[in-house]
Amino acid sequence: MKTLPDYHTWRQKVGAGALALSAWAVLFFLILPILIIVPLSFNADPFFSFTKGMVHLDPQAYSLQWYSAVFHSQKWSLAIRNSFFIASSATVIATALGTLAAMGLASEDMPFRRTITALLLSPMIVPLIIVAAGMFFFYARFGLVGSYTGVIIAHAVLGVPFVIITVTATLSGFDRSLYRAALSLGASPFKAFCGIIIPLIRPGVIAGALFAFATSFDEIVLILFLAGPEQVTIPRQMFSGLREQINPTILAVATLLILISILLLAALELLRRRTERIRANHR
Repeated sequence: MKTLPDYHTWRQKVGAGALALSAWAVLFFLILPILIIVPLSFNADPFFSFTKGMVHLDPQAYSLQWYSAVFHSQKWSLAIRNSFFIASSATVIATALGTLAAMGLASEDMPFRRTITALLLSPMIVPLIIVAAGMFFFYARFGLVGSYTGVIIAHAVLGVPFVIITVTATLSGFDRSLYRAALSLGASPFKAFCGIIIPLIRPGVIAGALFAFATSFDEIVLILFLAGPEQVTIPRQMFSGLREQINPTILAVATLLILISILLLAALELLRRRTERIRANHR
């Protein structure tokens, strides 16, 4: 935590302390519902509440049975496989298309750059229910509804804007004279692109890919519109479980998703620090 300068008055110090306290209070208020899920997922009884044994920290009141049930259930196993397969496939497509789009949009010679950027970023702005309904009617004409191909393409569309934003932000600090110098020394455009541009924008590309993966992994609205019985994902299975049979298995899955989210955030923070080091070395 940064210390305040000595010339700050006591009012400024009190204001800074109150601001920090308020920020921590808001953060705690937002995270508390998530933190409650974790201990409830170890409940030995099939309830969504703390039992007396859990409150008194009785070891008999805690169990790993709900985590075991996740991996021994055919429905949950299928949902887990589908989620990772669809998210990974959509991430590869979104990363490739988003990176190419960002490279084009970063050029000042690109015609109608603002209009194209707005269109490419529209999936982030338009309400998802409208996007899902439009995709349903459009994909139905090509027989893509209820198929892995349709779901992967739809998730890739949602991931492209995140890749464009992160790669564009990385390109804003890119020195294009390095690319022109490589061309002047005899390198082909493709070799200069792979040897000069890609290493410098790699943190932004990876960050965009992580955002695209997380977006696809957590998506439920498109799945409800476009997926068939064989394309059930973890969010869809959780939604069905809440409607049909409520048990702490859903809380165990939610805890695993929280862990995955923490790992993704940690990876993004490492990429952010690496990007800062790269930019500092090229100044």
